[in-house]
Amino acid sequence: MKKQLLILFLLITSVTVSQNVEVTSPNNKISIKLQNDSEFWFLKVNYTKENTVNEVIPRIDLGLVRNDQSFSKELKFLKADKPKLIEENYTAILGKKSNRSNAANEVVIYFENPSKAKMNIILRAYNDGVTFRYEFPEKKGTFTIKDELTAYTIPDGTDRWLEKFDLSNEGLYNNTKNDSIQQDWCYPALFKANNEDAWYLIHEADVLRNYAASKLSNIGTENSYTVALPKENEGEGETEPRITLPWQSPWRVVMMGSLADVVESTLIQDVSTPSVLTDTDWIQPGVASWNYWSHNHGTKDYQVVTEFADLAAEMGWPYTLLDWEWDQMENGGNLEDAIKYIDSKGLKTLMWYNSGKFKWITSTPVDRMLTHESRVTEFEKLNKLGVKGIKVDFFLSEKQDMMNYYIDILEDAAKYKIMVYFHGCLVPRGWQRTYPHLMTYEAVRGAEWYNNGPELTTTAPEHNTIMPFTRNVVGSMDYTPVTFTNSQYAHITSYGHELALSVVFESAMQHMADRPEGYRNLPDAPKTFLKHVPSTWDDTKLVDGYPGRFAVIARKKGKNWYVGGINSDGRRERIQNLKFDFLPEGKSYKLTLISDGEYDTTFSTKYMVVNKNSTIDVKMLRRGGFAAYICPID
Repeated sequence: MKKQLLILFLLITSVTVSQNVEVTSPNNKISIKLQNDSEFWFLKVNYTKENTVNEVIPRIDLGLVRNDQSFSKELKFLKADKPKLIEENYTAILGKKSNRSNAANEVVIYFENPSKAKMNIILRAYNDGVTFRYEFPEKKGTFTIKDELTAYTIPDGTDRWLEKFDLSNEGLYNNTKNDSIQQDWCYPALFKANNEDAWYLIHEADVLRNYAASKLSNIGTENSYTVALPKENEGEGETEPRITLPWQSPWRVVMMGSLADVVESTLIQDVSTPSVLTDTDWIQPGVASWNYWSHNHGTKDYQVVTEFADLAAEMGWPYTLLDWEWDQMENGGNLEDAIKYIDSKGLKTLMWYNSGKFKWITSTPVDRMLTHESRVTEFEKLNKLGVKGIKVDFFLSEKQDMMNYYIDILEDAAKYKIMVYFHGCLVPRGWQRTYPHLMTYEAVRGAEWYNNGPELTTTAPEHNTIMPFTRNVVGSMDYTPVTFTNSQYAHITSYGHELALSVVFESAMQHMADRPEGYRNLPDAPKTFLKHVPSTWDDTKLVDGYPGRFAVIARKKGKNWYVGGINSDGRRERIQNLKFDFLPEGKSYKLTLISDGEYDTTFSTKYMVVNKNSTIDVKMLRRGGFAAYICPID
């Protein structure tokens, strides 16, 4: 009897202690709390607004299954450290904000399973969200992870924006209030709490060599979205990540707050491993001309290549990209001739490569990135030619082997001071902080889909107004925007909408996709705007917007601000009341406003003086938009 009472006392004490494990953000708005039911440990996330505490995520299940044992049911709570403040300031070369400052309160919680094996959980509460990760602290041992049991319970009635999982991550987001569709979903996933002005975006960060990328799945669970590891048929390699102790998992990340808090958050980079590079002067983001959208086989033709080099020179863009088939170039010159011509224009060359991972993808050049030896040979050649960056395509797997391949490319490229970006790839996981020469990723249904079929013609207006709140929040996005002419299939967005995408969409290497006449025939104001619009930013503000309806984004570079606004509505115009409260107090600015004209293929340009207290009404046509340039008056 005494033994039974002792066991009951220990159980009650463990639960009681755990109920006091709560981590609150420095601004006291967000908290994450450890709780326990009869068998399992889970987390609960609350958001406080106007002194009212709202339960936003009622349950996040915890646990891992290793090949030797499980760490989920019957975990014994050992202790929790006292909360400690994590404070960090760093500078980012690229992205939505240059000077990053983040602070969080952190608690480490210690568990052991019935076999006395140890597992810790590290919790952090930031002002813009919560993060947690698993840790096996023991000093030796190699294992595989059979399953991860992390699962987010989403209350009924929650608005959700979800994209069906596909290895290219190039689908469309759907907006729904229910969980009736059960399938695998891409990161990031956006939610708006039921009857509360609390938004949250679920993602993961710091996925390196020691794990696979994951996704969300509600198959068989409906309102619970489980972190799911890759399946057997999802690319080559083993499905179960192999780990060596001591080990930490990637961060599970929930960005949270107002919609502006989510859009402006840099939490994915903030929690990721700091830069491994000390010399970064050679990393130079910028704008590039790109011939694939208008000429699918354009790089095979020397004359097309030189025409797009001429375009970049005329527009003041520093780069031009030689896309696939540059090894088959003819009609007046070869690769070396093209690079000499590009150099003569004062430009820098970027070049495309096939990852070589899939024999059925034969686009050339095929396998020059595939091994360390082949990469070194190619990078030495590129250094001699003066090529500054590479675009590597067709990864189509999120298994651990592919994580290693991505990082192998990045590490080898850094040794030769070559910038990198990925296509046919995973959604960003914070690598742009760790490897700042990683310029951008595709992982989006971008403008090249105007080549693939008629679907983007009708879906682009809404799709474009969802991306600023989902995919582009977590890292640079190579949508290849700003097209005024048509590709194989027409677009129905206005010229003002297209111009605005140069600001609304962030990509450190921004590829302007239209053919030369599309830019040469522009009126002076929008052409001048595109000559000077940056590709990296010192600050970013969500001025106004709602996913799938409209978005107005302001971005700062130096002392100047750029604003882009887009409307998705196909039935009616939108009058946008544009406020300038993101400007500093006491200064006047010259505003150049380039908005929709009378028709969707025309512009209206206005010049005026504004300050922090100014407001103006801007008309956006159906599927329309506007762009603005704001510079201080000395």
